[in-house]
Amino acid sequence: MATVEEGLRSQIRNIEATYGRSMDDWIAVIRVSGLTPHGQIVAMLKSDHGLAHGAANRVALVALAALAPAAEDGDPVEALFKDRPATVRAIHGRIWREIDALGDVEVAAKKGYVGLRRRIQFGMIKPAARHVDLALVLPGEPVTDRLESAATFNALFSHRVRVRSEEDVDDELIGWIRRAYDRAG
Repeated sequence: MATVEEGLRSQIRNIEATYGRSMDDWIAVIRVSGLTPHGQIVAMLKSDHGLAHGAANRVALVALAALAPAAEDGDPVEALFKDRPATVRAIHGRIWREIDALGDVEVAAKKGYVGLRRRIQFGMIKPAARHVDLALVLPGEPVTDRLESAATFNALFSHRVRVRSEEDVDDELIGWIRRAYDRAG
């Protein structure tokens, strides 16, 4: 089975072959355009250069990563929490210690959240203003006041927990994290 990285390299090779420009050329096009919002870049690539939506999306993501200021080259997980209140950072730290104790977890830091994977994705940590949203894949697990449905939050996950304090990272929450992790393995 191909890795995610191999799949992305293949997609980029296909885009370069199909549209006749190297990724460096596409990055230059985007730099010259002066656009920075992802959606505007995708729209420009589709309308001005005839790229299909998937190709425009990938080119925009690669270009934005390449054009990001050097100051953002630090720890992307830390960057998500750097401007958050100390309480939110502390909640994240407490959740993170539990996830770290699970063993082999692939971390994918995105613009607004941290994805958690084993063989497949099993969770997501997303900072909010005063809490941390923890989304989990727990099919068949009943919804409760605390273990909410994630249907209106993110369709990739079955459940969400709003972690409002370090004390909320208790045995019950750790059990849910462990079950999602085990199912993803």
